Amino acid sequence: MKAAETSQPTVQSRQLGTQLSGSMSFSSQMSKEDEEMSRNALSAFRAKEEEIEKKKMEIRERVQAQLGRVEEETKRLALIREELEGLADPMRKEVALVRKKVDSVNKELKPLSLTVQKKEREYKEALEAFNEKNREK
Repeated sequence: MKAAETSQPTVQSRQLGTQLSGSMSFSSQMSKEDEEMSRNALSAFRAKEEEIEKKKMEIRERVQAQLGRVEEETKRLALIREELEGLADPMRKEVALVRKKVDSVNKELKPLSLTVQKKEREYKEALEAFNEKNREK
């Protein structure tokens, strides 16, 4: 019985070995297929990554170009605004000077107009008095 027991483990170990080697060869085939699939997936992934990077760079270049154009247009608008302000400023200064002159003339005219009105009243009164004297004669 001991001999049978000792032979059984060796038989079992052989069977196990053949099973393992069979499964290993199957496993190695599977691992080769898996490896090939992994390589294909990895290369596809890398290709997609490269494509994404290319698109990113293209978009970045377009954005930079647009930003450059925007900066140029901003500078141009600033120059135009400065020119317009330069044109408007002298006119503002001139208008302010004219307003000051008009105000000062109005200040001078107020007392003169009061004097003229007073003299007109005096003249009318004198004229009426003269006319009355002429009528009496």
